[in-house]
Amino acid sequence: MNTGYNPDFNPTGIEGGVDTNLIPWIELPQVPGMSIKPLRASSETAMFSVVVRLAAGTEVKGFVYLGAMDMMMLSGKLTYPDGPMAGTLEPGTWGYVPANAKIERLVADEDVEFLANFYGPVAFLGEDGRSVTSILTSADVIAAARERGVTLVPNTLAECMEERPRAYQGPPEPLAIAGTDSKALVSAAEGVVADVGRATHPHFIDTRAVPWFVNAELPDIALKVLRVSEETGISSLIIRHNGVAGPHYHLGAADFMVLSGRIGYRAGPADGYGPGVWFYEPAGARHEATQRLGEEDLIYTANVYGPIQFDTGAGTPIVAVQSWMQYKEIAEASGTELVRSTFAGDASLLAWAPIGSEAVAL
Repeated sequence: MNTGYNPDFNPTGIEGGVDTNLIPWIELPQVPGMSIKPLRASSETAMFSVVVRLAAGTEVKGFVYLGAMDMMMLSGKLTYPDGPMAGTLEPGTWGYVPANAKIERLVADEDVEFLANFYGPVAFLGEDGRSVTSILTSADVIAAARERGVTLVPNTLAECMEERPRAYQGPPEPLAIAGTDSKALVSAAEGVVADVGRATHPHFIDTRAVPWFVNAELPDIALKVLRVSEETGISSLIIRHNGVAGPHYHLGAADFMVLSGRIGYRAGPADGYGPGVWFYEPAGARHEATQRLGEEDLIYTANVYGPIQFDTGAGTPIVAVQSWMQYKEIAEASGTELVRSTFAGDASLLAWAPIGSEAVAL
């Protein structure tokens, strides 16, 4: 029972991160001009995580998010020209689109790459704006990965224990930000230029303008709170992790993408994981320690899908539990205003740091 619950006992299994720079781009037949790097896909929940690329000039017309979606812009410029999601997204923008949102148009002003978590399928509409011509689902992502020989990140602890398949054998296709200082995506910039025409709602957030929260008891770990859902408990964060996170269980799953520095991680390589590596913690995963390797700031995105339980070692009493309620308190303590989603019935609280707002000096 213990070895099934704690993959620490089998660090050579499939558990671990995936370097998105090594995965090929796979074209999507549903959308000419769009391709993906598949990372994870669930047959149980229909959720899937991918890096999306849109070629400059690509225009996607008429589609509906059947599940919510969150995204982190890595490079390029993307515009939602019309409707309640109208806005222009550039590198460092984090976005959230609620389930059932209908998008009239999406335009790639430049070559675009972004990390995306789809909580359900996407339906593409016909010219009449009502009929469905195709659907992108987690099953499509699974099939595309299998066809190209790409191993998806496991969804459960049991899958983490399985033998790792042969790695993708084709040529690597790095992200556009590979080899750059991607920390700048989320680090505060002095005088972010105001542009009233870009975003007037909380669904697109300039992460540079969100202040870091630093707990006096953990001065080496800082957080930017981007979204807290009072319905699901999901929280979306940017984390600057320059210290050591003590022993903990992920009572709910979590996923991360390294933007800067290197992270030392159970079952990972001795020199850690660097920028462009994405990894997923299945519910129940345990870490005795997670820490920065080297001197560069370790900064990563994080979606936390449930509470994290901290202790002082295996079998010791619980000393703290971190959940959406604490992240909501952290946002308030850092001076980050959380406002309601503009979509009726969506229980998300979103950081009010609209694109074009003045950055906070940190």
